[in-house]
Amino acid sequence: MTREEKAVIIDELSQKFASTPYFYITNATGMTVSEVNQLRSLCFERGVEYRVVKNTLIKKALETLDTDYTSFDEVLKGFSGVMFHPESGKVPAQLIKDFKKKSGSDKLKFKGASVDTALFVGESQLDVLISLKSKQELIGEVIGLLQSPAKNVIGALTSGGQNLAGILKTLSEKED
Repeated sequence: MTREEKAVIIDELSQKFASTPYFYITNATGMTVSEVNQLRSLCFERGVEYRVVKNTLIKKALETLDTDYTSFDEVLKGFSGVMFHPESGKVPAQLIKDFKKKSGSDKLKFKGASVDTALFVGESQLDVLISLKSKQELIGEVIGLLQSPAKNVIGALTSGGQNLAGILKTLSEKED
């Protein structure tokens, strides 16, 4: 690979890292061709972009960004693949877990992830990432919490109105 080709890849990766708030670095050493094809198919189904890139190119691309990714230095060893998802930090984590369960092997290893510039390093962080809520889920919960008191007040007022009407009707019928 020439220097110009490397520069192009570094530039592309830099733009991808800057524009995608959620990316994962994985290790797929020892996977068979059919397992890699399964992984790529699963990535396509879930809207995850998967690329295998040299560690030095990933490192140089990360160095161009404002965020400090020096804790990824230990992660960028061996075989590395990068997973990008534009909307959720949870989708790639769930994909890795599902792939391990489906394939019955631990060949796909989670090395690290950046979720809205928060860094997660090590296989033990995978369950933490799966439990993260997306921005849309959090907004939905906040809206639900904000709407709940208003719904309770409206419900009380409408049921109270029906009760009051029922009481008045009963009283008017008794006077007859």
